[in-house]
Amino acid sequence: MTPDSLIGLLAEPERLRVVAALVLGARTSAEVVDATRLDGRGVEAALRRLRTAGLVVGDAAGLRVREELFEEATRVERANRVREDPFLRGERLVRLPAQRERRRAVLEQVSTAFEPGRRYAERDVVAVLRTWCEGGEVDHVTVRRYLVDEGLLDRAGGEYWRSGGPVEV
Repeated sequence: MTPDSLIGLLAEPERLRVVAALVLGARTSAEVVDATRLDGRGVEAALRRLRTAGLVVGDAAGLRVREELFEEATRVERANRVREDPFLRGERLVRLPAQRERRRAVLEQVSTAFEPGRRYAERDVVAVLRTWCEGGEVDHVTVRRYLVDEGLLDRAGGEYWRSGGPVEV
């Protein structure tokens, strides 16, 4: 599912409320009606559209949202964004731009490899950055230094943690 189609499905307030109810645990259309306070016809119409699009499925346990489609849409969007970037190829850093603002934007992309709120040992940071730098013109030590200098990673006591950059929701 593309990001645009997913957004289009959720742009209609009734469908968004139905998806929210399902994510929060509703498993039948009656439970969705109770959770959303929408009328039964509106819930059925929303469910029909969501099922047709493949976002909602029904099985023995009841209705559920195919949450993996959100991850898929994120991967598609990230791949589209990265494909257009001369400094990045997929999740590989080709080179760093000389211009500071552009370099910061590229480093923000690299910083998404680190999970917010998680602490990393230096060897783990090195492993992640080596993967990003493999086959490129820049080494992992330089990238680590820039990430720290730009406030995207912090370090203390041999540990690193993500302290900046974009966060996906």
